[in-house]
Amino acid sequence: MENLYNTEEFNGRQFTEYNLTAKEVEWSLGQGQLINAWTYNGTVPGKPLRVTEGNVLKVNLKNELDVPVTIHWHGAILPNVMDGVPDLTQEAVQPGETFTYQFVAKHPGTYWYHSHQQSSLQVDKGLYGSLVIEDQDQKNTYDNEQILILDEWSTDGNRESITNMPGMMMGSMSGDGEADTKEMYDTYSVNGKTGDEIKPIVIKNNEKALIRVINAGYQVQKLAFPNGTASVVAYDASKTIEEKNKTNIVEVAPGERVDVELTNNQSEPWLITNLTSTESGTTSHVPVLSNPQQNHKSVKPSELTKEKTVDGSTLGNKELIFNHTPNNVDVNYEMDLSMGMEMGEGMTFQINEQVFPNTPPIKVKEGDIVKVEIRNNGRLNHPMHLHGHRFQVVSKNGKVYKDPMVKDLINVKPGETYEIYFKASNQGEWLFHCHDNNHADRGMMTIVDYEGVFSPYVK
Repeated sequence: MENLYNTEEFNGRQFTEYNLTAKEVEWSLGQGQLINAWTYNGTVPGKPLRVTEGNVLKVNLKNELDVPVTIHWHGAILPNVMDGVPDLTQEAVQPGETFTYQFVAKHPGTYWYHSHQQSSLQVDKGLYGSLVIEDQDQKNTYDNEQILILDEWSTDGNRESITNMPGMMMGSMSGDGEADTKEMYDTYSVNGKTGDEIKPIVIKNNEKALIRVINAGYQVQKLAFPNGTASVVAYDASKTIEEKNKTNIVEVAPGERVDVELTNNQSEPWLITNLTSTESGTTSHVPVLSNPQQNHKSVKPSELTKEKTVDGSTLGNKELIFNHTPNNVDVNYEMDLSMGMEMGEGMTFQINEQVFPNTPPIKVKEGDIVKVEIRNNGRLNHPMHLHGHRFQVVSKNGKVYKDPMVKDLINVKPGETYEIYFKASNQGEWLFHCHDNNHADRGMMTIVDYEGVFSPYVK
């Protein structure tokens, strides 16, 4: 696939360069909980990366772990050979080896990076960090900007037990789409810390701040804000329509990124309340203060559980891929998501009744317009993420949206059906998979397969 990688595009551009080292550390989540973490540069999350739109991002990865790793640039539109998927776009970076990723940063917004080598385990152990592509015109800058990476952990060593869990089965039968993750994890974190160890955010009275929220875990998270404080200005690096974006509760699916504009109109300290962690594990609320001296230890979580909620399927976007839903498409693909059992393997997660690598690929040619109907026939949530492209969500359960969304991930809950469209405009072999990586690891993946493109890395 080397012919798909044109470094002439770098001519005359500035480079922003980082060095990342994958290494093992003992990490304190807080509240006395020490974990064995795999990290980029020794911290959870890894080093925050920033690059200006139009510059070349160059990252030199050195692997000091005793297992292979990669870096996938989640949500970024880039050449296929830089996508970081082992045995598809590259060979995994072996212990002691180095690999350099470099690509032109496009589309300002919030992204993140993580390992795609056995990602169900490696992301779970901390191999992730934030990536921000800054607007080259500096049009949408904030003096106060914060990044919150949400995650959940198993501190009792039982995270491998997804295959046979009575509690999970009972929960999923009752319609709880997060029944498996609730069984698997016991501790919630923000930026690698939990409970009282979570660092407060300081926002002066009536100051506007931008909070970039990234869900690096495998569980849907819900964050609650006081009335009049929060507006969602982007999902998956796509700007939202202002008239609809004020909210009290923001839902963030695994792999999603949400930009929230916060105004501190409160006289006392308050909490960005994590409603998910309040339900089922060590709490991970984020204190918001108007000055660093304020005492926030006695602040109570919000009880806004029935207020206005937005998620990645409820807000339209300003800039669309298609101004009108295409009447003529080149490729129609029906994607049925379901669960099954496999002898000796336990539970599987299927696309069209197959597990990867036997799932039917989405076969395209350069320039094709592709329609995918995603239907969840199972009992668990499936946040479906497409590499290397953005897609337009035009309908849910047969109801056409007045204002479509542009996304690279859509969380498909049990019984839901979405219609999405994308243009095959980035040649390569691209994954389309569930971003609950435990589900992907057990089969819920397929490939967008461009005609005439062959990966030399497929084993």
